[in-house]
Amino acid sequence: MKKQKNSSLVKKKKLKKYSVLTFFMSLGIVLFINVISSFVFFRLDLTSEKRYSLSDATKDMLTELDDIVFFRVYLEGDLPAGFRRLRNASKEMLDEFRAYSRHIQYEFVNPTRTEDPRETQNIYKLLMEKGLEPTQVYLSESSGSRTQVIFPGAIVSFRGQEIPVQLLNTQLGTSSQTVINNSIQAIEYNFAHAIKTLTDTRRPRVAFLEGHGQLSPLETADIEQELSHYYAVSRISFAYDDPHFMKYISEKIDSRFVTTDTLEQYVEFEEDMISEYVRLQFDWVNTFDALIIAQPTSPIGERDKFLIDQYIMNGGKVLWLIDAVHASMDSLVMNASTMGFTKRLNIEDQLFKYGVRINNNLIQDLKCAQVPLETGRIGNQPQYNFFPWVFFPIIMPESNHPVVSNLNAIKCEFVSSIDTIAVPHVDKTILLTSSRYSRTLNAPVPIDLNIMRRPPDERLFNRPFQPIAVLLEGEFESLYKNRLLPDAFFDAAKHIDIKENSVENRMIVVSDGNIIRNQIRRSDTGELIPLPLGYDRWTRQTFGNKDFILNCINYLCDDSELIQARAKEFRLRLLDKTKVRNYKSMVQVVNFAVPVLLVIILGFILFYVRKRKYAKKHVK
Repeated sequence: MKKQKNSSLVKKKKLKKYSVLTFFMSLGIVLFINVISSFVFFRLDLTSEKRYSLSDATKDMLTELDDIVFFRVYLEGDLPAGFRRLRNASKEMLDEFRAYSRHIQYEFVNPTRTEDPRETQNIYKLLMEKGLEPTQVYLSESSGSRTQVIFPGAIVSFRGQEIPVQLLNTQLGTSSQTVINNSIQAIEYNFAHAIKTLTDTRRPRVAFLEGHGQLSPLETADIEQELSHYYAVSRISFAYDDPHFMKYISEKIDSRFVTTDTLEQYVEFEEDMISEYVRLQFDWVNTFDALIIAQPTSPIGERDKFLIDQYIMNGGKVLWLIDAVHASMDSLVMNASTMGFTKRLNIEDQLFKYGVRINNNLIQDLKCAQVPLETGRIGNQPQYNFFPWVFFPIIMPESNHPVVSNLNAIKCEFVSSIDTIAVPHVDKTILLTSSRYSRTLNAPVPIDLNIMRRPPDERLFNRPFQPIAVLLEGEFESLYKNRLLPDAFFDAAKHIDIKENSVENRMIVVSDGNIIRNQIRRSDTGELIPLPLGYDRWTRQTFGNKDFILNCINYLCDDSELIQARAKEFRLRLLDKTKVRNYKSMVQVVNFAVPVLLVIILGFILFYVRKRKYAKKHVK
């Protein structure tokens, strides 16, 4: 009896010793793994679309951060289910960023946290001034319906600078679930691009070309302001007295040249001085990363064509926004009808050489914007109704290319079709096309507002998917290859290094200049005020024009692979509502009864095993 007691005590001591040893060994293993993990970073993404894996460009950028980047995200509080998903996805992405950089910090803020309506309105006004756009959500409740204002965006700050980031990518005609899913797809790119913009020591330079009847600063005011968040934006001309160029040469050549004001005064110097002047103009043009040619209305001269050509040959990026047919709503409003005539811009051969041809026609599309048309009068007051205007196509981007992926519908006005030309070493990507129900009319095109009063014949709209925006990538051949250079300017240009083939380059050609033009309203005081690009003051709809232009410039200027983060695709794994409705009872039984049944069966098995085990000991 005593021996059994001693044996039991020994076993208890051994068990206790074993338990303590196991505890300390486990603790040591955990500590060892933590120490190793501080030196070796490892994350495992088991999702099929790799939604939790950052792109290599994003990882490299995060590891190079040397100061705090702070995200203030305005998605907090009592949010609808979709916006809670967007909020959670934003937090997960920021946590993923923090895994690669300790300099990422964030805070989620509820902009409606105060109960004072006046203070709330002041917060809303401040956020809109910072560049965030509010979204109104209509919620149905048992007590009725209410409207909730949400700011689905963030303000990102770095060393005293800050920029807005819009997190909700709205899309006309798209379900709310798809909009949220597409917005979640773009989170990495939006956040990473904001960091890159703030941390770049050199801001890319973007210029709007002037001098050929292009859109005025008032007509491009909104996109210029938006671009200025990310780029150094200028308006330039190729005239000799352009102030930006005069400033450039004043820093580059000796004081004799600075004291002169006109080309005629330069001509008084020796020929090598003229050549130096020309060389400096080439150098100056090439200081810009991208050039926007927005709806020229007069021919572009040979000298300017040559400058643009050599700019491209030296790696300069160009966004061409060209109208091949002259048509204006202003003349229609006055006369109710007009003719669309072919424009002669003197760049047709240049674009053909690069790989595209903008046709002298206009596209009509049944998927189009609406415009107001006077239908009668009550007293002296005209009465207006909205009618579809087939000359204003609404383009739904369907390409998966990062430039147009998940964009909202884009509004075009008097747009032409584009043909691609077989050019060696140049790849073409169609970015935007008309809808399935479209057709083309060759110039001269009669344009009459009265066609809206009768329904269109759908049988005539038999030329679907006409290209209207094309991306060209590759090695371009100069328009002036194997050609004699005319006039004195080109004689002087012989003294510089003229390239006949470009380096690896890219450009985007869009057959609509109005795609970048914002509407303008007149205030009560008579002041002209630009409206946001893409906003239609008649229908009060906002289209995706601004995002399209921003994506174009970003793709043209961005040399890294950061833009590829936009190409990520997160698949929605939604329940089949029809099957859920048909098999509702079975699903309930499987989800509630089966787990309980499994627990009961497992309990009986454990009871039986335990009973047999102790029954054997009792027999012994």
